[in-house]
Amino acid sequence: MFSAKKLSLLVLACAALGGVAAHAQVAMLSGDAIRKLISGKRVYLAVPLGGEFPLRYQPNGIVAGSGDGVGLGRFMQPKDDGRWWVADNRLCQQWKSWYDGKTFCFTISQTGPKTIAWKRDDGYAGTARIVD
Repeated sequence: MFSAKKLSLLVLACAALGGVAAHAQVAMLSGDAIRKLISGKRVYLAVPLGGEFPLRYQPNGIVAGSGDGVGLGRFMQPKDDGRWWVADNRLCQQWKSWYDGKTFCFTISQTGPKTIAWKRDDGYAGTARIVD
């Protein structure tokens, strides 16, 4: 089992490999639009080689994630939960164990009816699809 630090490096590597260029032509969503788009939904982050990493954003501010579907259980704690909130037109989240509990915030751009592009405050970026 990987330590939280190794988990961070693994997830960062996945984000870097699966990252996309910023979508300059697509407007970033406001805080209210972000909240409406993801609250109560599953967000499937695209990962390298076609996999997806599911996150469940509950209306009460809890976010739950599982790496079981992409085979991360061999390398890290496959499941974690934490908190999510919207601040300054960015989606923020903090996990209990993943990323050593560090808070990250993301700008979100809607690229389709159920698809988004995200950019984390440390520069990593990617795409995701949203399911009710």
